[in-house]
Amino acid sequence: MPAITKCDVAIVGGGLAGGLLALALAKKRPHCDVRLIEGARSIGGNHLWSFFASDVAPANRWLTAPLICHGWPAYDVAFPAHRRTLKSPYYSIESARLDAVVRAVMPEGAVMTRRKVLAASSKAVVFADGDRIDAGGVIDCRGAGDLSALKCGWQKFYGRELALGEAHEVERPMIMDATVEQLDGYRFVYALPFAATRLFVEDTYYSDTPELDVDASRARLDTYAAMHDWQAERVVREEAGSLPVAMGGDFDAYWQSGGNNVAKAGVRAGLFHPLTSYSLPDAVRTASLVASASDLSGAGLHTLLHDFARVTWRKRRFYRMLAAMLFKAAEPAERYRVLERFYRLSPELIGRFYSGNSTTFDRIRTLAGRPPVPIGRAVRAMRGRA
Repeated sequence: MPAITKCDVAIVGGGLAGGLLALALAKKRPHCDVRLIEGARSIGGNHLWSFFASDVAPANRWLTAPLICHGWPAYDVAFPAHRRTLKSPYYSIESARLDAVVRAVMPEGAVMTRRKVLAASSKAVVFADGDRIDAGGVIDCRGAGDLSALKCGWQKFYGRELALGEAHEVERPMIMDATVEQLDGYRFVYALPFAATRLFVEDTYYSDTPELDVDASRARLDTYAAMHDWQAERVVREEAGSLPVAMGGDFDAYWQSGGNNVAKAGVRAGLFHPLTSYSLPDAVRTASLVASASDLSGAGLHTLLHDFARVTWRKRRFYRMLAAMLFKAAEPAERYRVLERFYRLSPELIGRFYSGNSTTFDRIRTLAGRPPVPIGRAVRAMRGRA
């Protein structure tokens, strides 16, 4: 006979957004009965999330501090005509750490992994085996909705963590090494020094299509490692994916595609940076918002998160315009020039850009001067005509 479980809040999807929501409620609302539901065997999947210190407001750092696995006081970028070290702290969270912290904080039985969800409404979750959860409110965090409602480019990547036979000489994270051959759009290599003989390296593309040739990326990373004399004894972990870069679209249609009248968070709510595809800053803000909410009912959560996501979408028109300039105004092999120019700006402006908090002056400064793309195309892209 199907089992029925009752709780205050059910979170469907145990990725970054769902995991942070569960942690925030456990910390700030310890008497709230929460269930975190995930179809896979672990929370967070197989991912590495990195962020700048300025991405998380000081009032919310209590949420990310227990999750941080690696941290550095500065990072590097490299382009054909410009190299720079920026003194801004940078951190990484491994999915295994998120899984461990969530399980340690949540009561026994509250983390429900390997459970396939058939359907979710504002107050109920139905499993494929017939079991169900009746909740005061449900938050759906199961990844993207219908991305055809948005005008998207793609940031796609293949990365792997290497155990090296000898120590590497990477002092700081290399956030963007765009001195590599430009293929399939804007390409760069990303490298994080975890330890003297441990290195995470990723091949990344700003591409017009979401398809990723993993074998080709592996070969290119082999070439990159050989150039730097990194001799890998083994590959510790691999990950790959394609993330949306939003140039425009219909927010309301996108929201409804993920389930009308159901509260949503994370990418399913459209809560990601339109140009960088970063979702961690928004996931932290969302978790803090929900943990402080006075109404955790299905209707209350839907209103709260819909309004938050919609306001955030409206505020980010500037970033969607820049994404359109990158994809529509610049030839794929020349897109690196846009980022090369951007990384000549002040570290403070760059930090506000990544966190999604650019000021009016920041926006003017970002666009000031002659753009590194044909002016006619840039104007048409900004007007949505390219």
